[in-house]
Amino acid sequence: MANVLVLKSSILGEYSSSTKLIDQMVAKFGSEMSVIERDLAAYPVPVLDGELAMGLRGGDNLSERQQEALALSDRLIEEIKASDTLVIAAPMYNFNIPTQLKNWIDFIARAGVTFTYTEQGPQGLLTGKKAIVVTTRGGMHKDMPSEHITGYLQTVLGFVGITDVQFVYAEALAMGDEPAKASMEHASEALLALV
Repeated sequence: MANVLVLKSSILGEYSSSTKLIDQMVAKFGSEMSVIERDLAAYPVPVLDGELAMGLRGGDNLSERQQEALALSDRLIEEIKASDTLVIAAPMYNFNIPTQLKNWIDFIARAGVTFTYTEQGPQGLLTGKKAIVVTTRGGMHKDMPSEHITGYLQTVLGFVGITDVQFVYAEALAMGDEPAKASMEHASEALLALV
């Protein structure tokens, strides 16, 4: 049975297109996989600041806030390690990923834990996994200069060792009912085929 980590990051709750697509996938295949689901909007990861960044390095004499952040980071990383596949909702907000997803990335990208520096450069330690990114957009951005999500997520996931990254796009969602419906149907089919 496959172990799947589902990360939702939309702030739109029940109105979220990326959440709808992932929920359809879980409804169809949930009985065939073990699913860990984390809603990063409902249960946000703290914004990384100087105190927390120092705390994520570990060590003695950590403040209570640093200890809590380190424990959360360890838990988030264990969820990845326990998974074969990550399914990540990454709606486009102002041409990039939601803050909620970026905060999660900041808590799981840890030197000596999920990546290490070598003489040949950085080496990711979370290998042998794949990621499927479901990205939803109001307009059309795929293969355009305004597309920043694909490159960023490929880079940061690859940095921690997840190099098998595939993208599912639902675009034109604010460009009329017919284009939105067709795009959602196409995205749903693409996601189910990848899973």
